[in-house]
Amino acid sequence: MNDPTTQVIRPAGAGHETLYVLLLCLIIVLVAGSVVAWHGEAEDTGHLATNQLDARRDLSAAEQGIYADLRVTLDEIRLLREEQQALPSPQTLADEGFAPFAQDASSVSRGGHAWQQLEDRAYFGASSNSSVAGSFLMRIGEASDAAPDIWLNRSKGLAAPAVLDDSALSAAGWQQIVAQFDAGVTRQHRH
Repeated sequence: MNDPTTQVIRPAGAGHETLYVLLLCLIIVLVAGSVVAWHGEAEDTGHLATNQLDARRDLSAAEQGIYADLRVTLDEIRLLREEQQALPSPQTLADEGFAPFAQDASSVSRGGHAWQQLEDRAYFGASSNSSVAGSFLMRIGEASDAAPDIWLNRSKGLAAPAVLDDSALSAAGWQQIVAQFDAGVTRQHRH
C-alpha cells in the first residue's frame, strides 16, 4: 500500500496586495491635499481703525437690525430728498412706515430710539435703553451713490452731537459702523 501523501498549499500572499492598495490610497490623499493647499486662498481680513466697528461682529442683534433698517431706508431718504429738495423729517419717515423711524413693537424691542434731524444732513436716534442698543447717527452725503455713513455710541443719556465731522464724533465716543465683505460672508467661485 501506498502511504498517503499530504500536500500543504499555502494561501496566496494577500499582504503584498494590501500594502499596494494602502500606498495607492496614501498617494491619492497626498495629491488631493497638495491641490487644495495650492489652490487655497489666504484669508484677507481688513483691519479696522480704532473708531470703527464691524457690522457683523461688533454689533448686538438689535443694533444689527437698526443698522440694516437704516441702510435700506437710506435709499428712500435719498429719493424723498430729490423730490422735496430737502431731507424728510423723522416724523415724515415714521408716517410712511420706514423702519427704524416708525414707532412699532420692533422699534421698542430694539431700544426705543427717539429720532431727530440734525441740520439738513443727518439723523440722530437717541436710545432709551442703551443696554439693548446704542444711539445711532446717520449722516446723509450729497452723492446719491455714497456709502452709508452710520455711527454708534453706547453711552447712556447721550445728547445729539453738535459737530458732525469724523474727528469730533470720534472724540465724543462715536464709532463708525463699516460692513466688510470677505470670503467669510460671500463665497466667490472663480472658474
